[in-house]
Amino acid sequence: MTVYSTPGLSESMVKASPTTVRATVPADKAAALTLTPVSRETEARLDRYIALLLEWQAKTNLVAPSTLPELWTRHIADSLQLLDLAPTAKVWVDLGSGGGFPGVVLACALADTPGATVHLVERNAKKAAFLREALRVTGAVGTVHLAEIGDIVERIAGPIDCVTARALAPLHQLIGFAEPLVRKGAKALFLKGQDVEAELTEATKYWTIEPQLHPSRTGGHGWIVELDSIGRR
Repeated sequence: MTVYSTPGLSESMVKASPTTVRATVPADKAAALTLTPVSRETEARLDRYIALLLEWQAKTNLVAPSTLPELWTRHIADSLQLLDLAPTAKVWVDLGSGGGFPGVVLACALADTPGATVHLVERNAKKAAFLREALRVTGAVGTVHLAEIGDIVERIAGPIDCVTARALAPLHQLIGFAEPLVRKGAKALFLKGQDVEAELTEATKYWTIEPQLHPSRTGGHGWIVELDSIGRR
């Protein structure tokens, strides 16, 4: 296992991604951990994850380059805040995991929780390879499913406590993806942007829902849509 230094960047990362040279990583990290505190063990795992992400970012576009200076607040804290909305959840399914937000972040935070695991669903082979390496490097517990969402959700074995998605699809489509899991007892937590009201209006054309809206701790007009039940119209 490669050991990554924290919080600095390796020489190869700096050469590969000039944007990271300007990143105020320590200040951004401090701000994020003030918003969403974690244990030292989780912090260490997240440090290794961020280092790996920056290394891979030079070859595979895992996050928008413009967000690199605020990786901790824009991505890590944004993901960690979901834990407080489902404090007893142990088994999570993250749809369209991409660069690992929120799935890998949740897996890092839950690594010391007995029985906890995160299912990461990703259809892009390169991103799925990154997710596997992220779980290995951090020592987090999870399973990467290289598959289309519609082909896998009902095939994930065992009870699911929570299903998540971030920057994946319009809300009415997300609800369709998550409905089989919510029907079996899972809670859905979807990270959405400032257009959440319009998305909810559209979603109610297809689904009977009673959403709870939570403002994002990280600002930026973000919202978390919480659903405990979904019915088809």
